[in-house]
Amino acid sequence: MTTDDPFADIIGQERAVALLRSAVPNPVHAYLFVGPRGAGKRRAAVRMAGELVGAESDRVRNRNLAVREEHPDVVVVDPGGNTYLMEEAEDIIVEASRSPKESGRKVLILNRFHDADDKVAATLLKTIEEPPASTMFILLSEHVPPGHITVASRSVNVDFPAVNEGKIAEALIDRGVDAGLAEATARGACGDVNRAELLLTDESFVARRDLWWGLPSRLDGTGYAVSQIVSEIVAVVDEAQRPLDEKHAREVEAMNETEELTGTRGSGRKAMEARHKREVRLHRTDEWRMGLATLAHRYRDELVSGSIETDVFSSLNDSTAALARNPNPDLWLATTLLSLPAISGARP
Repeated sequence: MTTDDPFADIIGQERAVALLRSAVPNPVHAYLFVGPRGAGKRRAAVRMAGELVGAESDRVRNRNLAVREEHPDVVVVDPGGNTYLMEEAEDIIVEASRSPKESGRKVLILNRFHDADDKVAATLLKTIEEPPASTMFILLSEHVPPGHITVASRSVNVDFPAVNEGKIAEALIDRGVDAGLAEATARGACGDVNRAELLLTDESFVARRDLWWGLPSRLDGTGYAVSQIVSEIVAVVDEAQRPLDEKHAREVEAMNETEELTGTRGSGRKAMEARHKREVRLHRTDEWRMGLATLAHRYRDELVSGSIETDVFSSLNDSTAALARNPNPDLWLATTLLSLPAISGARP
């Protein structure tokens, strides 16, 4: 992390970052960051929190602790399951009432706040709109559900739109990544900055992308060809989880070390385990989305060159939308491939 610019690694969110910079000297009681997963909301939240709790002394230390989510006055809350439980809401209210431990301010960051049901949001409303003077909230949401409109109206809303593919590639090139790899990684990330960084540690990513790119040349209209392709793709998607598993293993090891040093075993482990399960599920979905995006790019090139005349994009869009229903991957992929035309000749 760059110590002279805490927001330096927030990619493609210039407008949001400008607003946060201007807010640091005189922040309000609550902010609502709204945007898709991977747009940089959590990263921006902990960096803003680091500025707020580090304003009085030892700024660099406080910034770095906040970024690692280890500062005692920066509390990051992840729901333990698919939604916030009422018990978790009550814990948040109690935590908000406690005085800061080191600085003059405490920052509570509520991740995935869109997953809080209407009852939980209503329970938290008064605390969010009127917290103790030393406490402030940053809520992270992918969207604003109807039951959250009142909470949103009591907060300063900061939009985090999906990050442009070109912005991700440009940022990776600035870090020294080869231009070709940076562009491929940005395309495979589908607007998710966190996924782009994970793909850079994945040695098999380029081969996996090339496999998807070449699929149209292997289609011949038969179920046999499709079944062979499905088996191959499912196997490489399973293997693609390895970098994420390694990342999770490092986090478990760090948690073990922390618990050994402190002699305690807190709720942080439960939240971490729930997050790991969710990240594995989302990682597989992201792999399917990356494959569909690669196919769309291949067919778009062929359409522009005149090699094909069929519009396949409605079919690919339908397949992408179907992912939200958590379909059986084998059947879903087979159905998708059977709807696509073959392309003569493989391309490098």
